[in-house]
Amino acid sequence: MRLLAIVLALLIALLQWPLWIGKGSWLRVWQLDNELVAKRAQNERLKERNAALDAEVADLKSGTDAIEERARNELGMIRQDEVFFQVLDRRKPASGPSIASQIASAP
Repeated sequence: MRLLAIVLALLIALLQWPLWIGKGSWLRVWQLDNELVAKRAQNERLKERNAALDAEVADLKSGTDAIEERARNELGMIRQDEVFFQVLDRRKPASGPSIASQIASAP
């Protein structure tokens, strides 16, 4: 009887092995579920980014306002009848040599 109990216990342990530790275990299912949640969140962010890019492409194809905005912001372009003013913040130190030092060192 004792031998039968040991054999049954071993048989139960062998049957439980794949459920808890094997390839299709609960731990692996939990890990895959977490990966799935992360991938879905990443896909949602990428869908939002793609929608924004699609809207920008459609705007660039349909009108000149977006083209003008990009030319102003990225290339620093201005219209012919406009005057450009640059306001310098005196609280921040200049990143390069100052204009006064460049003029003073000119021949």
